[in-house]
Amino acid sequence: MIILGIETSCDETGIAVYDTERGTLAQQLFSQIDIHRQYGGVVPELASRDHINRTIPLIDTCLQTAGISLSALDAVAYTAGPGLLGALLCGSAVAQSLAFSLSIPSIAIHHMEGHLLTPLLDNPSPPALPFLALLVSGGHTMMVLVNAIGDYDILGTTLDDAVGEAFDKTAKLMGLPYPGGPELAALADTGDSTRYQLPRPMTQRAGLDFSFSGLKTQVRLLIEQAPPSAHPDIAAAFQAAVIDTLTIKCRRALKQTNAKDLVIAGGVGANRALRQQIEAYCQSNQVRLHIPPQNLCTDNGLMIAHAGAMRLAEANKDYRIDCQARWPLTALKPCPPSCS
Repeated sequence: MIILGIETSCDETGIAVYDTERGTLAQQLFSQIDIHRQYGGVVPELASRDHINRTIPLIDTCLQTAGISLSALDAVAYTAGPGLLGALLCGSAVAQSLAFSLSIPSIAIHHMEGHLLTPLLDNPSPPALPFLALLVSGGHTMMVLVNAIGDYDILGTTLDDAVGEAFDKTAKLMGLPYPGGPELAALADTGDSTRYQLPRPMTQRAGLDFSFSGLKTQVRLLIEQAPPSAHPDIAAAFQAAVIDTLTIKCRRALKQTNAKDLVIAGGVGANRALRQQIEAYCQSNQVRLHIPPQNLCTDNGLMIAHAGAMRLAEANKDYRIDCQARWPLTALKPCPPSCS
């Protein structure tokens, strides 16, 4: 079965073609970073307009790369939420129109489930169920126990800022360009993380919830008091505090669940320092760590096409355009036994 995946939840247009027998056939991704950089963040209206311009040409390119025509498609999977509503509608409208014109089924995919299932993609040694997942992105920070596809227990979540959002906001306080997260991480690599002592939020109390707004406030006070020459050290101290916090929570969750496989998914999973620290812990504690390649940590169409392949049993020909800007992961239904 050949599935076309369409991802337009925020500021990246991702298209991919996935075959349940041959694996990945092609993928294309266009990032809108240059469009939004001058505004210091994503402008929803501009994001939607660019998705309109990019989606169909990227589909054409993807099909050409895969060496197939539209008639070879068996289903279309698309991101139905969560995300920016206007952006979601762009991808959903194209997906449903295309599926309708070809008389093939469509599959509405939860954006975070796409990230969550990425380590199962073309992996000869996938994580064994149940496994633990840390979902870290610009809009989400969650600790999830994956019992089965669609059967998720949220063990902890952020009470305020998501970790990626905290990175971006802290970078903005330092005057770094958008997108701030990667810029701050690069600056942190040149600094001394021990010069300033910052708290590891919510690690002194029981539980697996997260909070980063207070840490961000501490950094703001440091920035106001210290000269610009201290910014690399402040960035390094901030990054170390965040990574230590995530590591402590992972360690706590692994002990609580007795899981032997840990997945790191989402855009922040591309952070090199986070990867190194989590990997060191897992290696010394006989935990199998699964982190997608960096190009699959950020939003992409391949994760949507792959999630569609996993949920082929739910494919239907109800072509209503129905998106959800907010969509709890726990609202998903467990995948039927006939799922791939």
